[in-house]
Amino acid sequence: MELLEVMLKRRSTRKFNDKPVTKEELDKILTSALLAPTSMNRKPCNFMVVENKDTLDKLSKAKDHGADLIRGADKAIVVIANTMLADTWIEDSSIALTYMHLMATELGLGSCWVQIHLRSKDGKDSEQIVKDILKIDDYYRIVGILALGHSDNIPKAYELSDLEKNNIHFKV
Repeated sequence: MELLEVMLKRRSTRKFNDKPVTKEELDKILTSALLAPTSMNRKPCNFMVVENKDTLDKLSKAKDHGADLIRGADKAIVVIANTMLADTWIEDSSIALTYMHLMATELGLGSCWVQIHLRSKDGKDSEQIVKDILKIDDYYRIVGILALGHSDNIPKAYELSDLEKNNIHFKV
């Protein structure tokens, strides 16, 4: 697939079937995360793969809205960034999440980025909830979680004609 085709096909998938993500598929997704550029090549991001169904269920309750889909995923990848290595942890984590999202699309998998940073559950910080569930040190920060799985419900690809080209501006 050409990169533009992958980008057009990349859609958030919120329903997954029971077919497991293979080790080979997971390895390619994690390799794509490790290839993501970071500011000054500091590489502050770590990737925690969650496969345990009870843990996936707990993560699905980490924020008020939009995390329920994690419960149905085969796996979730929590991107945790070491703030002692870089102050660009939000940007670096976001790029890594995007690379994984695109690789999942390339492999024909369903995936969805679940925002954790700046979210809450019943007034409690979602990042702290995830840290407590996974026993993550305080100097790590969490932008999001990528839910992964095979799906029969991947939305249709975008068309080039769907793009908001009026959002592009040229200054002379």
